[in-house]
Amino acid sequence: MKILYGVQGTGNGHIARSRAMALAFAKVGAKVDFLFSGREPTAYFSMEAFGSCQTRRGLTFASHHGKIDPFQTAIQARPLQFLKEIRELDLSGYDLVINDFEPVSAWAARQQQVPCIGISHQNSFRYPIPASERGLLDRLLVRYFAPCDQHIGLHWHHFDQPLLPPVVYLESMQLQAASPQDERTPASAELQPPVLVYLPFEDLTEIIPLLQALAPQSFVCYHPQQQVQQLQGNVVLKPLSHQNFMQDLRQCEAVISNAGFELPSEALTLGKKLLVKPLAGQFEQQSNANTLVRLGLATRLHKLELAEIRPWLDAAPAKPVVFPCVATALVNWVIAGKWQQQGSLAELSKSLWSQVAYPAYATIG
Repeated sequence: MKILYGVQGTGNGHIARSRAMALAFAKVGAKVDFLFSGREPTAYFSMEAFGSCQTRRGLTFASHHGKIDPFQTAIQARPLQFLKEIRELDLSGYDLVINDFEPVSAWAARQQQVPCIGISHQNSFRYPIPASERGLLDRLLVRYFAPCDQHIGLHWHHFDQPLLPPVVYLESMQLQAASPQDERTPASAELQPPVLVYLPFEDLTEIIPLLQALAPQSFVCYHPQQQVQQLQGNVVLKPLSHQNFMQDLRQCEAVISNAGFELPSEALTLGKKLLVKPLAGQFEQQSNANTLVRLGLATRLHKLELAEIRPWLDAAPAKPVVFPCVATALVNWVIAGKWQQQGSLAELSKSLWSQVAYPAYATIG
């Protein structure tokens, strides 16, 4: 079986999840090619796990100061180029397309009648689960942005639907047993234990003064605007790097991030206290923040203000949420052809959720 795996590259969460899937496919010797869209080819980093992957422009959104910018999003859409990319993607050599909310490969698979399985957090919103109020555009995006033959949704709880637990990068799961004292980077050794900050949609000029005002608490802040590593008082600023980020995620005591899906999933797996600030105007992130609060697994940050962050810093530490290795289970399920069997997704869902364990303070019910 030869597989094309299409990945939405706008955020790093889809890519992180796909790393877990790439490792799981490699372990069974499956032939998988990867295609990414949603950002400039030169903006991808730490992509070694995907071999000689393809890139397309695809579709993405624009943001400004922590909010979706509808006008710039519309300007950047370039629908004619998008349609051209769909037409020119030749899937004749593939038996299956797997899709993580990537529109070019999804629509090409539909046009060329190649079976397509969608695996993403966005697919969970196809089911009747708790979610923020969404407008017509949000509903259309969930349904038509990356249509597939079968849609597998990932979430932090099943909500009595055939959803699956998060696909967490395997390295993160292995790090649970590692000691945070063993492998410190030289730049962060003096600042242990730090709080890890990743707010890529916020401006650094707003983030840095806020973190400095929280001294003596130390922070490690990754941001796409940062090109070199710098130390500014109690804040270590770092450019994007998957390997370094995973090391700092292991060593930190807590995480401040936007309300995407993958990084919060990794933080929950590693037992990190979590503070999330959803991207304004983004239905998915608003829903994620509300769900994490509802489940008792995180605190929501409404504004970049000291009054909201200080109480969270003083709160008790978190404990891990135990998730099974969903990537391995999914790969075995795909290779065995069970995706073609009616009722098999519900069976897989039931089996995986039976292995999930939440900390006692979680409000699951």
